[in-house]
Amino acid sequence: MPIDPQLLPIIELLGGTLPVVGKDAAEVRAMLSGGAPRRDDGLRSVEDITVAGGLPARIYRAEGTPSPEPVLVFFHGGGWVIGGIDSHDATCASIAADSGVTVISIDYRLAPEHKFPAAVDDAFGATVWVAEHAAELGVDPQRLAVGGDSAGGNLAAVVALLARDDGGPAIAYQLLVYPATDHTQTHPSIKENGALGYVLGVDTLEWFREQYLGGAGGFDEWRASPLHAHRFDDLPPAFVITAELDPLRDEGEAYAERLRAAGVPTRLERAPGMCHGFYAFPIDESRRIHDEITTELRKALLP
Repeated sequence: MPIDPQLLPIIELLGGTLPVVGKDAAEVRAMLSGGAPRRDDGLRSVEDITVAGGLPARIYRAEGTPSPEPVLVFFHGGGWVIGGIDSHDATCASIAADSGVTVISIDYRLAPEHKFPAAVDDAFGATVWVAEHAAELGVDPQRLAVGGDSAGGNLAAVVALLARDDGGPAIAYQLLVYPATDHTQTHPSIKENGALGYVLGVDTLEWFREQYLGGAGGFDEWRASPLHAHRFDDLPPAFVITAELDPLRDEGEAYAERLRAAGVPTRLERAPGMCHGFYAFPIDESRRIHDEITTELRKALLP
């Protein structure tokens, strides 16, 4: 299927692929800073807090959600190099308002200043902290989900694996939006869709990988590439979203199939005619997927 015509002006505005190759991280962050304005309807409160020994975070509470509140610990995308709680402010606010689930967005440390596994350590540490401080936060540790988009989807998947292997915390659900699951970059969609010039190109992916992992290899280390985990059983139910024209499509779908094969209840949704990052864009398909995400969160976490 060709690219959705609603995406074309956005791709043109971006200039095709993200302008990262040949630049350092600070330049890229300066160029790509900011995000969409946040909606406030449906929200009871938005508060900046610190978690896990000083990590910045932002907590979004929906109107009318009884305490203790179900909670989604959210990790932003941006290739482990860019993005933050501000870039995903509108996304997290909308998820909270429309699902009734409290969202805690985590500002984990970024590469290349903090290479792998710093982001993993922060993501898991923040999730443990939320579970341990559930009473003071007013959230329910038995209804705790993890989620994120792209690099954040990668972190959410790894946190679920770590929680299983380290004896907790109990994760009730995982939301993986076009997740990066395999740094080996051997899947057909890497080359096929990476040549299209829609947000992510092959060179773009290699630039992000170099910033995060460095040039020493280890691309199949499971905490970096959760598709290479030794086992996939006993993990929380998952909603995995991929985009038809995304270089990361095949690895996201492969991860969903590994979960299914291990007996994990998993819903996989491929967005037709969409490219990487579409969920943040003001188009019909992103609104449809948003409705699906909030519906699934309500079903999984609300009584």
